[in-house]
Amino acid sequence: MILTVTLNAALDRTLTVPNFEVGFRHRATETITLPGGKGVNVARVVKTLGQPVIATGFAGGPTGERIIAQLNREGILCDFVRIDQESRTSTAVVDSVSNTVTEINEYGPTIRPEEFELMMEKLEYLCRAAEVVVLAGSLPRGLEPAVYGRIISQLNGYGVTVLFDTYGEGLRLGIKAGPHVVFPNQVEAEMVIGHEFNSNEDFIAAAGSLREMGARSAVIKSRKGCVAQMDDSGTKRTFLGRAPRVETVSAIGSGDALIAGYAVKSLEGAAAADCVRFAIACAAANALKAGAGVISADDVHRLVKAVELEEVPGA
Repeated sequence: MILTVTLNAALDRTLTVPNFEVGFRHRATETITLPGGKGVNVARVVKTLGQPVIATGFAGGPTGERIIAQLNREGILCDFVRIDQESRTSTAVVDSVSNTVTEINEYGPTIRPEEFELMMEKLEYLCRAAEVVVLAGSLPRGLEPAVYGRIISQLNGYGVTVLFDTYGEGLRLGIKAGPHVVFPNQVEAEMVIGHEFNSNEDFIAAAGSLREMGARSAVIKSRKGCVAQMDDSGTKRTFLGRAPRVETVSAIGSGDALIAGYAVKSLEGAAAADCVRFAIACAAANALKAGAGVISADDVHRLVKAVELEEVPGA
């Protein structure tokens, strides 16, 4: 079973607004409202791909109740820690003409220390049935960046495979705790490494640096696909993956879909190359539809054949 952990869950609204311009009144031609936050998006993709999944995190107020109710309607099992403050709402405006996306994300609630300790107890209970845990997303207020390191250390003690994705100081400190795979995008990785990447060699070196910092494997996401440096049964393997060309509707959530695809193949015991290839196909499938984590399994299986994956020997 796959467990996803979203400490800053949200209610995500995606509005399609052709020819969107700041300062003018518009009418949305389509509105999609879904429970969100990175881990929740991952859970949605895993559910679509037919693997067992439970979503956990913090949920509070009427917005939190709506997040849980909608997850139940989607058939996604969830077990959230209820908190006093209101869960956040995030809004994305998709301009279908210019193919641009404008995102507005609330900070989210403030988590009290006793609420966080309830989460740690919840993870101990849920990990009894989990084989893969996805820990992803921003931190809500009240939680210091070192929290991710503490959670990862606890998860490692349960013998589960830990997949990790966040940004900034939380990413840096979490990597030190030794997650099995870390999934920053290019900008997030550049912030941790300390310089920009301008070539494949830069990406490969950065993936190696993330592993030296503590991650056992590293997948750096980019618009074209990803660069992955993997610990494959004790052997270091490096892959350059390029996503197939698709008619993009919205790329929101594609990075989360990539992690979900990797988690599914990891649960199935697939080789590193197959995990990366399938992950990229999931990211591409997500771009075909509006809504984060909204994919078609048929699209994934069609696109996986078009993923270009090159192994870099001796990298």
